[in-house]
Amino acid sequence: MKRLFALIVILASGLALSAAAQTPVAPAAARQAKVAVIFLQKALDQTNEGQRNYADLKKKYEPKRLQLDQLTNEIENLQKDLQAQGGTLTDAERAKRAKTIEDKKKHAQRFAEDTQNDFQQEMQQQYSTLAAKVYKVLVAYAQQQGYTLVLDGSQQQSPLLYLNPATDITKAIVDAYNLQSNVPASPVKPAATAPKPAAKPPVKH
Repeated sequence: MKRLFALIVILASGLALSAAAQTPVAPAAARQAKVAVIFLQKALDQTNEGQRNYADLKKKYEPKRLQLDQLTNEIENLQKDLQAQGGTLTDAERAKRAKTIEDKKKHAQRFAEDTQNDFQQEMQQQYSTLAAKVYKVLVAYAQQQGYTLVLDGSQQQSPLLYLNPATDITKAIVDAYNLQSNVPASPVKPAATAPKPAAKPPVKH
């Protein structure tokens, strides 16, 4: 996510320079700082578009996850067979089966790493695109509300030591972006019913 936040910093720097070049400097007494805070990562995750994109991405990679599960099960079965039949096999056959298992383990590991890297790369691309669009909504909202400074509280090195909840505009930005994007909210899945505990047999005295 470092690239994502770097993108936001670059955009913010460009806005600040543009505003400084176009806005005349007002007397100190006339300037009143109005500060807001947004948890940008949280905002991106909570937008309807962000949730939809993540769900679509997980669905896209579901076949690869199942393929990895199949490889894992296959390796486990080969290991069990080798353990069960090891005493009846020749040294050559045992070595051959052990090598087959090791090769499949390496293949499964490479497959898992490649899949994870591809997934992370696509997710970052989605976040970067979404962040640029949410940022535009953030700028418009901040200007409309008269904020002179908006801080991102989700960064690890955030300078925030105290936050008045009234200054947190995360939900406002999420709502504003959802309204603009016209992406409907994902349907809420019903919560699974917790199983009832089994009745205890009566204690005999």
